[in-house]
Amino acid sequence: MKTKEFLSILKEQPNKKLLFEYRSGKFVAPGYHITEIKNVTVDAVDCGAGTDFWKETVIQLWEDPKEQTDHYMSAEKALGILRKVDRIKPMEKDVEVKFEYSNPNFHTAQLFVNDIIVDKDAIIMKLGVEKTDCKAKETCGITSEPVKASNAECTPGGGCC
Repeated sequence: MKTKEFLSILKEQPNKKLLFEYRSGKFVAPGYHITEIKNVTVDAVDCGAGTDFWKETVIQLWEDPKEQTDHYMSAEKALGILRKVDRIKPMEKDVEVKFEYSNPNFHTAQLFVNDIIVDKDAIIMKLGVEKTDCKAKETCGITSEPVKASNAECTPGGGCC
């Protein structure tokens, strides 16, 4: 999901609660805070010496362990926070948006938007992790079959990543 799509959903549904499902049936607790919005630039080299470059928006969600409430943030409040940030440091709108989150039972992760459900009361952002993968499979000789370990040095073209 692009940042501009997320902002548009918030704008279209201002009176709805904004919920984040980080794992099936598990939600970021009511009373969460948006603690940081990051304009991230990734300038990378993969194991096959291929270069890549992209930008993304990362919105950090945090639960105050001392704050016990049953009230979720409204889309309007979230949009207000994001607009304020955008005035201070403009957000990239045509880039992927991710949500960074953790709690005592869930590791820190940057989560992608897998789906959005809008019902009569809420916007539910269904988040998920994306597994790591080798981007240079062809260069490294990776096939769909698992590569057997050997004592050979791992180099581009050597069959390992």
